[in-house]
Amino acid sequence: MALFTEDAHCVVYMDATDRKPTQELHGPESLAPVFGDLNKYAATMHVRGQSTILTLSTDRATGAVYCMPHHLTIDGRQRSLMIAAPRHADTHVKQDGVWLHAERRPYGWIEERPLS
Repeated sequence: MALFTEDAHCVVYMDATDRKPTQELHGPESLAPVFGDLNKYAATMHVRGQSTILTLSTDRATGAVYCMPHHLTIDGRQRSLMIAAPRHADTHVKQDGVWLHAERRPYGWIEERPLS
């Protein structure tokens, strides 16, 4: 949450065919439940792919980043893996010499699979 501005805006699209967002969040406090939800997993790993800067000035930038978070759930002897595949359309601002997320728009999907 420390990577987001105080007035950060996060608009989530988990159905790329729907123009209506799945979820819309305002400010870092609204992100707390999202990050807290990660505690339910036994382990997480984020594979970061290509990152592209689209515009850049001294204090503002836009770009896109591809990422594949893997989240492992263990329930007794049952194990499952949730893999998300978002592409983040980001707007960044530089505040006090630090680049922060001002807006994040993830587009993607989620796959869940059992593990042997």
